[in-house]
Amino acid sequence: MSHPVEALAGACRRQDGKAGRRPGPLAALAALAAIGLSAPAWAAAPVLTLYPYGDGAVAAGAAKSAVCAACHGPNGNSTNPLWPRLAGQNAVYLDEQLQLFKAGVRNNPVMMPMATMLSDQDIDNISVYYQAQTPLGDEADPSYWKAGQTLYDYGDPSRSIPACRACHGPIGTGNLASGYPALRAQHAQYVIKELQDFASGARYAGAGPEKPQSRNGYMMATIAKLLTPEEIRNVASYVQGMR
Repeated sequence: MSHPVEALAGACRRQDGKAGRRPGPLAALAALAAIGLSAPAWAAAPVLTLYPYGDGAVAAGAAKSAVCAACHGPNGNSTNPLWPRLAGQNAVYLDEQLQLFKAGVRNNPVMMPMATMLSDQDIDNISVYYQAQTPLGDEADPSYWKAGQTLYDYGDPSRSIPACRACHGPIGTGNLASGYPALRAQHAQYVIKELQDFASGARYAGAGPEKPQSRNGYMMATIAKLLTPEEIRNVASYVQGMR
């Protein structure tokens, strides 16, 4: 028998059998109910179904992303540890997050006004552009990365914590079909903050019944709540050093 979070992860990964569609929220909600976890009242809000590869153009994204470079660095390689590296990131994930910023679901005072100025075409272009770039990361902290690697590769079944690699991949490149983000070379400080925000509910604080929702947000919030501060630090250090 799979443990609770694996059951939820499996439900989120399953396709609904229709070409070009992504898994809807119903399977995830059923899994939540089955393992005794409750979802917010707005859990049935529409899930974004995105495919930026259909009309996204790397060259157009390069031009549109010029303003993004002020924070996210040349080619998406941010040098500020609190601003994420976007180089090599899954375009489906980037598309979703920009749409959630635009809808006010992911509440950030810098990103929200920037995203509202983008058309859907702009978002597709920017997303495929950043996926095409090569991430350049920092080294992992030698004091923590080995413990982080163990958690990333194996999780902790005794506490219902799945392996990170199950969704984010063995080398942290993510999963394009399911929209799981790449983690390799991501700043440790940024990863720590986002895991803390998932656990506290701050990550998607602007969510509501009339707004789109993140496809994988409930699963990450569930997992993040199970992690200790030390585990968050350790796994964040490990992914920073991944290439």
